[in-house]
Amino acid sequence: MQTLRDGRQTRHGSRASAANTYSIKLQKIGIYGGTFDPVHHAHLILARVALERFALERIVFVPTRLSPHKNASVATPEARLQMLRSAIEGEGQFEVDDCELQREPPSYTIDTVEKLRQKYQSAHLFLLIGDDNLAGLPSWRGFEDLRHMVTFIVLQRAFTPVAHEYLSVDRRIDISATEIRNRIAGGRSIQYLVPRSVEQIIRTRGLYREVAK
Repeated sequence: MQTLRDGRQTRHGSRASAANTYSIKLQKIGIYGGTFDPVHHAHLILARVALERFALERIVFVPTRLSPHKNASVATPEARLQMLRSAIEGEGQFEVDDCELQREPPSYTIDTVEKLRQKYQSAHLFLLIGDDNLAGLPSWRGFEDLRHMVTFIVLQRAFTPVAHEYLSVDRRIDISATEIRNRIAGGRSIQYLVPRSVEQIIRTRGLYREVAK
């Protein structure tokens, strides 16, 4: 690098240094996994709050095929994927990755993070989780490795906030997929709980007409 006699960089060198610094700036990518059975407005609002509060560049929604900690989904993976894609259509900072649907179940978070690390090389990954997962978090497969691979962002779901050491989105929205499924099974409206495109898919496919699990 060309320098002046007193050791300072030339203007050309300074510009090059600044350019190099900019080029290695890490992307901040949020990963939001879940069954999304169905995806609803609380998912989308909390993802937007996390994106803005922590200056993330994008949120990647990852629908799980079969969580090791939950029962099987009610809607098929294909239907859940269709609803999720329709819900974020036109949102430039949201995207969907179906890597877990392509793998044999169960869906382990560390496998997904490894996959996304390959896709977003050198990115700083943030993992969005509900506070209802905190108690069991240390028992997740590969947790000790996982905690060094991502920064956790905790989303409030419990009525009483749960104490923890991670970043958090301290906003609770009282909408649940279970409530939505039960309302559909009972013949009640789900207007305002899910995006219109998701409601249309549910009606067209005849989803959740029986009592939810």
